[in-house]
Amino acid sequence: MGLAERRRALGYSQEELAHALGVDRRTVGRWEGRSTTPQPPLRPRLAELLHLDLDELDALVGQPRAAHPESAGPPPRDHHGSGDLDDMIRRQFLRAITVTSALVALPPDEGAALAEGALRGMSDDFLRMNGHLWQVYQLARAKRSVYPVVRDQLTALNETLDGRPEVEAQALCGAAGDLFQLAGELAFDGNRYTDAAASYTLAASASQEAKSYDLWACALVRHAYVDLYERRYADAVGTLSAAEKVARRGDGSLSTRYWVAAVQAEAYAGLGDLSACERALDEAEKVTGLSGAAHNGGWLRFDGSRLAEERGARYLQLGRLDLAEMALSSALSQDILASGQSFRRRGAVLTDLAAIDARRQDPDQVLAYGGEALRLAHKTSSGYVAHKLQGLRTDLGPLSRDARVAELGAEIDALCTT
Repeated sequence: MGLAERRRALGYSQEELAHALGVDRRTVGRWEGRSTTPQPPLRPRLAELLHLDLDELDALVGQPRAAHPESAGPPPRDHHGSGDLDDMIRRQFLRAITVTSALVALPPDEGAALAEGALRGMSDDFLRMNGHLWQVYQLARAKRSVYPVVRDQLTALNETLDGRPEVEAQALCGAAGDLFQLAGELAFDGNRYTDAAASYTLAASASQEAKSYDLWACALVRHAYVDLYERRYADAVGTLSAAEKVARRGDGSLSTRYWVAAVQAEAYAGLGDLSACERALDEAEKVTGLSGAAHNGGWLRFDGSRLAEERGARYLQLGRLDLAEMALSSALSQDILASGQSFRRRGAVLTDLAAIDARRQDPDQVLAYGGEALRLAHKTSSGYVAHKLQGLRTDLGPLSRDARVAELGAEIDALCTT
């Protein structure tokens, strides 16, 4: 069976397969005619769509050749952004200066003393307000409702910083690094990735100025998510490597380094590297060995409670459906993900379970899980759940002859275009 036969057997047209991969339909035609072969970054996703492992895919389409500009396909698009090449270049530039500044600014002495004491002079008012805003953000079903207050707080902080002595300004930079991360989260949840990248860049710069290593590392981790959502997995690995180095200088009682590892697992899964992914997940599991509070409930919230759903999502990326289902079902049984609790997290887990059943050709389970996830996405107006559902949409192709599944797909399309 060749690529064209495999594609047709799974119910995809050339256009549907090309859309799922973010390439032009003619590129798929060239693969099927063996005039070109899929490039390495596209192969894990192509293998996933065709229900193959990477060795089977290599046998089907041949070994990867040197990259050709014509097979690169269109650049990823912001859902609410301009979607043009300039926007993508801005994000790449922001990532580059963020990572470079992290690597250049680190002191050469690995055993250097922590500089957390620089934050002690920070305004208690800003600290209290920032902490309150993070709590409101976590509890809000519609995250964008928090934005006006965050914007006003950033304005007030900027006015406070203006004209302050250097020592006092350095301390206030910690509050700015905190608040810019929250602003980035709001932009990210709205699928405004360029705005999110700009906020995370400012957060990293302010945290660096404040010499707050954990805050700085978290800004880098959040910046890496922009690349992950655009499937630029190699770029994410580079950003997370910088975050790992910064986190080593931080507070060992916090979970920062373990959050870095959890996100590294996602990047490695995107590259199709099962061994590296599992090593990173095992490292993230060590968060459970921390004594006391491992997080601050604000810009750092990783405490291990998400590990089951993270592991399940990574196994799904890698096509290990049985392992993914086991981990995701375990996550769904937790109180925090019970019906009526965290809508975003529950919606993401339900979407992943729907994707598993789509690949198993089980339309009833797809409708049960996918339908509930869609309802949660509408309730939260969350770009995060909508993005997950958009990924599910590509898995529905082989089941699209079922009118119920076709209707679910149409509802997802409508959600993702509003």
